[in-house]
Amino acid sequence: MNRRTSSISFHEPRPHPGRSNSYATSISSRPSRNLTRRISGISTSELETAEEPLDPTDHAVAEEIAEIKRYEDFTTIDWVQDAAREQQRRKARRQERAGFFDQKGKIGWRRTLWEAYDAGQGWIVVTLVGIAIGLNAAFLNIITEWLSDIKLGYCTTAFYLNESFCCWGAEGGCDEWHHWSGWWPVNYVIYIIFSTAFAFTSARLVKSYAPYAAGSGISEIKCIIAGFVMKGFLGFWTLLIKSIGLPLAIASGLSVGKEGPSVHYAVCTGNVISRLFNKYRRNAAKTREILSATAAAGVAVAFGSPIGGVLFSLEEMSSYFPLKTMWRSYYCCLVATAVLAAMNPFRTGQLVMFTVRYDRDWHYFEVIFYILIGIFGGLYGAFVMKWNLRVQAFRKKYLSKFPILEASLLALGTAVICFPNMFLRIDMTEAMEILFLECEGGHDYDELCDAQNRWRMVITLLLATALRLFLVIISYGCKVPAGIFVPSMAIGASFGRMVGIMVQALHERFPDAALFAACEPDVPCITPGTYAFLGAGAALSGIMHLTVSVVVIMFELTGALTYILPTMIVVGITKAVSERFGKGGIADRMIWFNGFPFLDNKEEHTFGVPVSQTMTANPIALPATGMKIRQVEKVLAETKFQGFPVIEDEHSKILIGHIGRTELRYALDRAKKEQMASPDARCFFAPQEGSHSASTPLATAPAVSFDDMADTGGQMSVDFSKFVDPTPISVHPNLPLETVMEVFKKLGPRVILVEHRGRLTGLVTVKDCLKYQFQAEHTHDISRDAANRKDRQEERAWEVIKRTSGWVREKIGRASGGRLRLGDSSPPHPVALDDGRPASREAEVELEDRRNVV
Repeated sequence: MNRRTSSISFHEPRPHPGRSNSYATSISSRPSRNLTRRISGISTSELETAEEPLDPTDHAVAEEIAEIKRYEDFTTIDWVQDAAREQQRRKARRQERAGFFDQKGKIGWRRTLWEAYDAGQGWIVVTLVGIAIGLNAAFLNIITEWLSDIKLGYCTTAFYLNESFCCWGAEGGCDEWHHWSGWWPVNYVIYIIFSTAFAFTSARLVKSYAPYAAGSGISEIKCIIAGFVMKGFLGFWTLLIKSIGLPLAIASGLSVGKEGPSVHYAVCTGNVISRLFNKYRRNAAKTREILSATAAAGVAVAFGSPIGGVLFSLEEMSSYFPLKTMWRSYYCCLVATAVLAAMNPFRTGQLVMFTVRYDRDWHYFEVIFYILIGIFGGLYGAFVMKWNLRVQAFRKKYLSKFPILEASLLALGTAVICFPNMFLRIDMTEAMEILFLECEGGHDYDELCDAQNRWRMVITLLLATALRLFLVIISYGCKVPAGIFVPSMAIGASFGRMVGIMVQALHERFPDAALFAACEPDVPCITPGTYAFLGAGAALSGIMHLTVSVVVIMFELTGALTYILPTMIVVGITKAVSERFGKGGIADRMIWFNGFPFLDNKEEHTFGVPVSQTMTANPIALPATGMKIRQVEKVLAETKFQGFPVIEDEHSKILIGHIGRTELRYALDRAKKEQMASPDARCFFAPQEGSHSASTPLATAPAVSFDDMADTGGQMSVDFSKFVDPTPISVHPNLPLETVMEVFKKLGPRVILVEHRGRLTGLVTVKDCLKYQFQAEHTHDISRDAANRKDRQEERAWEVIKRTSGWVREKIGRASGGRLRLGDSSPPHPVALDDGRPASREAEVELEDRRNVV
């Protein structure tokens, strides 16, 4: 088989040689009959006649099918068809405007105002969304701070005030703020009770009302922006429960953060508001622009970093980020942060609690220690991702039926462990604020800067780092709104502060050493708070595999221009170390773990195989003639494919086009319901010559005619040709698989047909590419014995957990007389792809039908 010079066919399928007028050419000669003409099939001559009159009947059919279709759940949007439909809508609007001008003579002020409103809908939506995100972020900050402090005490002057507002302007506490008891064991018990109750309430809300509100949501949003449909994930109930459950989850003391979920509720806000406007409700491409902008705004309000939010959306969230989307993201971040600044939730003029200002310069000898912090960030990210995925697999296999009990026990255990440690007891953002501070002229939290307690602080920070690391691994992924940004930053900050304290002690012990020659005498040389700041950036970069956006976020947090270079050094070292352990951050690993059909633009592959090795050979195809309605309905009933190639006949397999499942179902229903087509009526997927219509077809129904040939006796036939796409994207079987994956990434088709010299040989979907990628990357996986040994270890661990929980449940049941039950054995709500399909990616891909299911 010879390789063709051009493997990708951006034109109509090749007709059979020897036929003067094949069905493919007859369809392409009638562009107005094509329902969803592909952009790739528009030639130069068609562009020159782009303003030819649009058939209002075909436009009405396309609009009706688009309203019915609304993108099926757990499928992939065909961006090529979506763009073609948008071009048709624009063409219809231009023709409507031209007709209005011809009738009225001039454009009236009402018409002008309406067109101005239509053109500016995007900026209106972005403004409304930014305002809503800013207000929501301000209220969530206030509620979270109050819930976090209520575990430790209460304000006697006003119960609704947290400790900082109750003791406003006071150093070291005040008389108005009272702890629950003067005896610390009582405070310990109350702390545990509040933590467990908050986690229980959050998990119960999520499980009962919005299962999609659990977790961070960043990995799912990346797939949604790329075109994967998950209905309900960005809905109103998810937004409401996420906004209520997030403060409870943070205040429970679980090692989770609110910055990741901030992206989720921001994108939910953008989706809910944009759907109020017809332009965005009917067009997924335009909705994607709004979602990218709102994802940036979510990071902007979480960190007080509008520019960092735009770069985060560009670097992490969006696979397609044109200049227009960047401007809207910038404007949305501006509006959201302006509203948040106007609300001023902390009454300090700062957008986040841990904003600091560094006015002391750094020294070049500190680069050695900065490199150490960067190495820690890379190792931290690799370690947490590896073990968290194992915990996620264990959770999905054994704990999926007990999400509420799991979250409650995690909160209880976290409270028991964290209360004795001064840096684990308080909220993580408050802990970072303390760790970031300089020792001079500020509040010394529990003698953090006291030289006499230096080594005690080092041990405390080391324990805080290790315990928080363990708690993040087991907590991230439980069924409450949970992020990993701030926990990672808190771990990096405690490690960095520990390094900074030791470097400071080293300088004081050997002030005349050559290493410290740049230090001026009688002037503080080492600032431990800057090490905490750099450690937070390193851990955030290590867990998310981000670079530029992390540098900008950390710069906007501190406002210290002099520390841009140290931050870049630390993040660069972290990135280099992280790449040694695999590409992709925790969000990419979760996409891989859940089996979402997502091709990462940042990855480069060299498989060295043609697409024929991964395609679905001999797919189910519909012949242009010869099938009856009952046969087509049988194919639809027995398969779940999202579309079918249309061929000339079973023998030649000359490719004519492609018809979607929704379009075919719509056409069949219309033909039977409105035109009384019998089950034995013949189906034509290409225009037929030599037949005349026996009835006037309805505007939205396929044409029904009766053959006038004597041997058929006037048999009824139905013409479905206008529902067939005659220009699907097709490739040659010898085209490299890497190029096909680039076509999926750049153009975004749902399916690519494989044809050789006009003959259909197969088709390929994103699932097929991912399956081959998975198999290629795991050829040297662990042996079956090791896997079985791992399963046996998990079984033993699960038995120990069941026995322990059963003993606890029995004791509590006896103590309460049977009134209190901790068990929650009700089946869990389906979350993400857990709708009956296997949990692991390997099993999911192996069992997924490899034909044209998307």
